[in-house]
Amino acid sequence: MRLDHISYACGPGGLTATVSRLSEVFGIQIEPGGVHPRFGTANAIAPLTDGVYLEVVGALEHPAADKAPFGQAVKRRTNAGGGWLGWVIAVDDIAPLEVRLDREAVPGHRVRPDGTELYWRQIGVNTMIVDPLLPFFVQWTSDPGEHPGAGAPSGLRLDGLELAGDRAELSAWLSDAAEDPLDGVHITWVGGDPGIVAAHLDTPNGQVRLT
Repeated sequence: MRLDHISYACGPGGLTATVSRLSEVFGIQIEPGGVHPRFGTANAIAPLTDGVYLEVVGALEHPAADKAPFGQAVKRRTNAGGGWLGWVIAVDDIAPLEVRLDREAVPGHRVRPDGTELYWRQIGVNTMIVDPLLPFFVQWTSDPGEHPGAGAPSGLRLDGLELAGDRAELSAWLSDAAEDPLDGVHITWVGGDPGIVAAHLDTPNGQVRLT
């Protein structure tokens, strides 16, 4: 298990406005990522370091956004003002998680602006909706060279996360982890609603604490 990406939901002003604001705050250009047809969402991407990436995501005016759990989660977070949606762990084989959680992974699909299609399988979104401290899991099935974190780093580095919630529950949720998927990321436990409270990023504009 390893950290794959951190996901930030756009505010009520929409994806374009949120990406513009964050790009200015960071001093880099967050690039369009494309559309998730199955989920009714679209995103923008900034590669970080060590193959991790930042996703800024918004719901589309599409029926899938009201039907798919991921689309519902994004829409709910946006309607609440936007902010951190959650974090995502990559695994090499999602089958053991399907057995442990007694559910099937669902396919994920994104079409980039250049027409390239990315594919993966994911599990745990419904659990993340109930408790945003708990990440969901992905197994990428596309060419590793096409992974959103495989490009040249954007100039951003994730230095730390402020997390709130039940540490014991998180540990149990990550029970298959041979090592800490957040190893190398400074974690501070704070009060508040469960989930990512803030991320600390090293940027061309200096240190930024993003809530």
